[in-house]
Amino acid sequence: MPYNFIMIEIIDTGILYSNPVPHLKSIHAYFPSVAQMQNGNLIAVFSLGEAFEAINLHTHYGFSSDNGKTWQRVRRLPVRVKNKLTSDASRITITPDGQLAILVCVYDRTLHKNEGLTNPETLGFVPTRFFIIRSYNMGKTFSKPQPLNTPITGPCFELCSPIVITSNGTWIVPTSTWKAWNGVCPFGMKAVALISHNQGRSWQNYSIVMDAYEKQVVFWESKIMEMPDKRLIAVAWAQDLKNNKTLPNHFSISRDNGKIWSKPQSTQIYGQTLTPIPLSDGKILSVYRRMDKPGLWANISMIEKDKWLNIYEMPLWGNNLKNLTANTKNPSTDFHFLKFGAPSMIRLKNGLLFLAFWCYENCISIIRWFTIKET
Repeated sequence: MPYNFIMIEIIDTGILYSNPVPHLKSIHAYFPSVAQMQNGNLIAVFSLGEAFEAINLHTHYGFSSDNGKTWQRVRRLPVRVKNKLTSDASRITITPDGQLAILVCVYDRTLHKNEGLTNPETLGFVPTRFFIIRSYNMGKTFSKPQPLNTPITGPCFELCSPIVITSNGTWIVPTSTWKAWNGVCPFGMKAVALISHNQGRSWQNYSIVMDAYEKQVVFWESKIMEMPDKRLIAVAWAQDLKNNKTLPNHFSISRDNGKIWSKPQSTQIYGQTLTPIPLSDGKILSVYRRMDKPGLWANISMIEKDKWLNIYEMPLWGNNLKNLTANTKNPSTDFHFLKFGAPSMIRLKNGLLFLAFWCYENCISIIRWFTIKET
C-alpha cells in the first residue's frame, strides 16, 4: 500500500425509520439528513410518502438520544403552501450557536398532478422554491418557512445538500440549476453555490462551481466540504446528456471561501449522490451509489497537488443485490427504478461517523444507518 492512511470499520447498523404498519398503509421513506445538537441528541429529517415522487411526499423529523440506535417522535415538519398542491424534501444543518437551519425545497405539483418531478421529454422540473425553517430550542418548536430568494433564476433548483457553514461564518447552499418543465433554461444546467454573509437572511451572491453545459454535461447532487486547511472541495455526479451516460464524479477546489472554483476534474469514481467527509488524517471518505458495480460503496481518497487519488474502497450495502438501478437512456425515467441512495454523513461528538441513506428492504423503502469507526 503506497500510503499510510486511516481505514474504516462498520461497527453497528440499524433502521432510522421503517413503516410501522405496512399491512395498513403505504409509507416509504427517502432522502435522510442528520445532525447532532448541542445536547448530544441527533435529529433527522426525511421524506415520507406513498412513492419516490409521490405528491404526498413530505418532510418528517425524529430524534435519537443514543447516538442513532433508536429513534422516536416522528412528526411532520410544518411546511404548508396555501392554494398549491405541493410535495417537499429537506436537509438539516446545526449552526455554531446551536440553532437548527433546515433547507426545504417545495415542489409545486399544481399543474402536474399526474406527473413525476421531471418531464421525460424535456428533462424539465416542476416549479421549485427554497425555504429555510429554523429552530432555536433543539426542535421543540420551528419557525415559519422563510423564502430563500435566490440571486439567480434557475429557473428550477435541485435540493442536494444541507446548508454548509464555513469556518468564517459564510453560509453556502450547493445546488444545481434545472430546466423548467417546458425545457427552458436560459442560465444553463450547472452546479452553483448560493452564498449568504448574514446567516441566511439574504442570499445576494453566488458562484459557478462546475459548468460544462455547452458540451451537454451536467453536474448533479453537488456537495461542498471544508478541509482542515480551509480549502473548499466540491464534488458532483456528472451526467453526459448527449450520450446518455454517467461520467465519473468530478471535483473542484476553492481557495477563497467559494468565490472562484478550479476547473472540474474527474475523481475516477463512477457513482451518484456522492457524499464526502474529511477524515482525521486529512484524507476524504466518500459514500456513493456505485454505477459500475451494485450497491452503496465507501472510498478513501486524498487530494495531492490538486489531483484526486483513490486509495481504498469497500462495499457498505447491496453489493450482492440486483436491479438496484436502471439505464433507460433517459435520466428522468432512470429515477423511477432507483432502490437506494442519498447518503447523509456526519461526525458525532464521540468521534464516530454516522451514515444514513434510503434503501429498499423487503419491498419497502426505509432509512438505514451505519456507525463507522476510523481505525
